[in-house]
Amino acid sequence: MTQHQRLLIIDFGSQVTQLIARRLRELNIYCEIHPFQKVTDAFLTAFAPKAVILSGGPASVFSDGAPMPPASVFTLGVPILGICYGQQVMMHCLGGRVERGHGTAEFGRAFVTPAGGTLPLLEGWFDAASSGREQVWMSHGDHVSEIAPGFAVYGTSPNAPFAITADPARQFYAVQFHPEVHHTPKGAKLYENFVRLAGFTGDWTMGAYREDAIARIRAQVGDAKVICGLSGGVDSSVAAVLIHEAIGDQLTCVFVDHGLLRLGEAEQVVTMFRDNYNMPLIHADESELFLGALDGVSDPETKRKIIGKLFIDVFQKHAHEVGGAKFLAQGTLYPDVIESVSFSGGPSVTIKSHHNVGGLPEKMGLKLVEPLRELFKDEVRALGRELGLPTSFIGRHPFPGPGLAIRCPGEITREKLAILRKADAVFIDQIRKHGLYDEIWQAFVAILPVKTVGVMGDGRTYDFACALRAVTSVDGMTADYYPFTHDFLGETATRIINEVQGINRCTYDITSKPPGTIEWE
Repeated sequence: MTQHQRLLIIDFGSQVTQLIARRLRELNIYCEIHPFQKVTDAFLTAFAPKAVILSGGPASVFSDGAPMPPASVFTLGVPILGICYGQQVMMHCLGGRVERGHGTAEFGRAFVTPAGGTLPLLEGWFDAASSGREQVWMSHGDHVSEIAPGFAVYGTSPNAPFAITADPARQFYAVQFHPEVHHTPKGAKLYENFVRLAGFTGDWTMGAYREDAIARIRAQVGDAKVICGLSGGVDSSVAAVLIHEAIGDQLTCVFVDHGLLRLGEAEQVVTMFRDNYNMPLIHADESELFLGALDGVSDPETKRKIIGKLFIDVFQKHAHEVGGAKFLAQGTLYPDVIESVSFSGGPSVTIKSHHNVGGLPEKMGLKLVEPLRELFKDEVRALGRELGLPTSFIGRHPFPGPGLAIRCPGEITREKLAILRKADAVFIDQIRKHGLYDEIWQAFVAILPVKTVGVMGDGRTYDFACALRAVTSVDGMTADYYPFTHDFLGETATRIINEVQGINRCTYDITSKPPGTIEWE
């Protein structure tokens, strides 16, 4: 991507670093995230960024081995923006002072007020409509107690007297809050101002990504054969069409039925794909293999590892059958990578293993092709539209690779899966019937590992309870529950209990992400 103006994000381990990239991509800015360990003097020279952003992170500048950028980053002569820990690093490195909490920690919503002076970075902030203050999202224990020489204060909050600081002469800017999250309503405006001050013209588009991805696929694969794990979801479908555009008949798609799919899903996916695309597709029914291996397993991480390994075993088998494929293509996305392992080997912690990331065996006979690994879900949908995929593909709700295994907390049985399929089908039918499908990011039923007493037809029942889950989101990194009406929930619960034998109680999950995840396991 050297033909584009490039912005470097130095990652210090924040769970929301990738949201910085997302905000920049919305502005058509090409950026790359690299962990601080890899950003050396030589790297900076080779990368030649037009601007740099220092991310947040969980560390303290006082800790042994605290994450730090190379000193040369401050001599590049380009604009720099420090965020949260990035602000503290900037002050620490340039002669300011950082202190531990002692009552000045802030977590969650806070309000910043102007501290005098005009700063181009804040153009469009602190307007009359906001009563002279702006809502931001804070997440810090340590705080800046003395700013570095050359800096001035442009914004304060109750527990952060240096919430916004800047040295305009050197174009160094630093904020204690996180402008990348939705809880900072005008955060996008701050990034827009920053890249404008840095001289970016916004020359990166999804069309440019498509061209670059095709070139990278061809360079990586050469004349070798590739198999693609196709689930029928938007991620794997876009990956398959993109790779097919790059290498044509070198690609064979493999749809694995692992016995953990929704009601009628295997037939729907195979029919949908064969009706729309002329590329080789293998329908592999491996349900007995997967369900046998999962028998008696209840730990969610173990489930994911087992499913990940078996997927690879199946793909390796079919790679041999198609004439020795050397590569496995997957629709892995940014959120999968972030939650499983830190992107590019950075310092953020693992939240959970995804079957196609953390679940991969260390020794795998196939090399991975993952052209969507740096994209968020909404960007994948934009790429799908760029590639001309049908709306029926692009608009589908996400469905996890491990399928119903992670919507069945505890031990998996065929009885529970059959009950879950029927309940899920009723829930989705209700959502479609009420015209809500496109308003919701993801919706599903989880069958709970508990039975409850009920009364049906004047008789006692002792059946499973289930939880309905429906969320709204933009990128899958954060989510909130969908505000169904009580009438809708009552009608849906009545249908499930009446139509699905084995369930006598319904609940609705109103947990946001964070603190929860979208899926239950």
